Amino acid sequence: MARDPKVPTGKWSRESWRTKPIQQAPVYPDEVALTAVEKQLRGYPPLVFAGEARRLKANLAKIGAGKAFLLQGGDCAESFAEFHPDNIRDTFRVLLQMAVVLTFGGALPIVKVGRLAGQFAKPRSAGTEIIDGVELPSYRGDNVNGMEFTREARTPDPARMVQAYNQSAATLNLLRAFAQGGYADLHKVHQWTLGFVTDTPIAEKYRRFADRIQETLEFMEACGLTGETVPQLKETDFYTSHEALLLPYEEAMTRNDSTTGQWYACSAHMLWLGERTRQIDHAHVEFLRGVQNPLGVKIGPKTTVDELLALCDALNPQNEEGRLTVISRMGAERLAEHYPTLVRAIQREGRHIVWVCDPMHANTVKSSTGYKTRQFDRILAEVKAFFAVHRAEGTHPGGVHFELTGKDVTECTGGAQAITDATLGDRYHTHCDPRLNASQSLELAFLIAEALKDERSHQPVRVAASS
Repeated sequence: MARDPKVPTGKWSRESWRTKPIQQAPVYPDEVALTAVEKQLRGYPPLVFAGEARRLKANLAKIGAGKAFLLQGGDCAESFAEFHPDNIRDTFRVLLQMAVVLTFGGALPIVKVGRLAGQFAKPRSAGTEIIDGVELPSYRGDNVNGMEFTREARTPDPARMVQAYNQSAATLNLLRAFAQGGYADLHKVHQWTLGFVTDTPIAEKYRRFADRIQETLEFMEACGLTGETVPQLKETDFYTSHEALLLPYEEAMTRNDSTTGQWYACSAHMLWLGERTRQIDHAHVEFLRGVQNPLGVKIGPKTTVDELLALCDALNPQNEEGRLTVISRMGAERLAEHYPTLVRAIQREGRHIVWVCDPMHANTVKSSTGYKTRQFDRILAEVKAFFAVHRAEGTHPGGVHFELTGKDVTECTGGAQAITDATLGDRYHTHCDPRLNASQSLELAFLIAEALKDERSHQPVRVAASS
């Protein structure tokens, strides 16, 4: 297939995005202050390291080969107001619970990537909003401006990037301690259950599941396999990711790796492009094509084969395994209609892709009580459609991408808790989009584990040949 002439091929630098058109960019009224903050951030230590990003890319390559599965999840948008170690811990342990369920059901290693320690910016459909005749800039996330509808809060403030950096650094410090310091020990599988989940039907299912794991661990210990001899039993790898939306911040956090001479975005292990910022000849694609992190790109039902192949050319010109993850967000019906064409084209062209399903964003509705919500059954339907397409095409369903929280929220309807439109207001706390709570997340993990187990019983996956 002919290469799209718009695909960028020229010399790259971490500043070259500034010469391109840009979408979803805040307008800072004080350019001097913005420049000063960018300089300040360039002098700060990296949040993640190039070697960690390379390790994640190697793990994603295993997913592309059908030998692992991705679990990516966390807050829709992190906030300064809700920054608390308990919130970080609770989200982390929900992901641990989900991962161990998926591992046991799918008999596959689970690559865990959080929407944490940097997921502050959010795209908007309009640059301004009007309330009671007053027009102000739209809220773009806590690293840009404030949610309060006042001129002072809504004016983009570059100093917020420094606060976002500091919160991300503290979050990463805690996540590393949890992942490597004993909290992730499989022997504590019973202790990961959150208090508010204990009286739900899914909690009983998890308890029975944890009992089986405990018995297996006791058998392994009797055979001499302990946490001392097998470190994977008491620690885990955990990576961070966010949408690369605020490019002044991303540029300032980009570093040259002294061991390879390559550039890495050191704000997170993995960065992704959203539907609103993946224009092939615009600034966000230009920036990401030059960093060596594993990258993601979200696609919707209107994405064409030519667009997807052009993104592959721009973001993964060497067709490197583990480099590019395609995250579909379409809705179940539209996924069944449009997604197979894209999967077939990628297979036909021999491109290396990790296929991931985001069943959240295309399933947002307004409830009868006025709350923005998502229905559990619709989320599950899209995941099932995703697995069905890959089974039909003989390809590997590489992972799932959820907006979730460890807090006891009522933001998505349905699930075993039977949250209804009428009860959404009980604990509706999101600053952005509705999130699955811990019980709903764990319920989905069990259902996905069954799908993974079913996939194992079918014929081996066909892996795309190297181009």
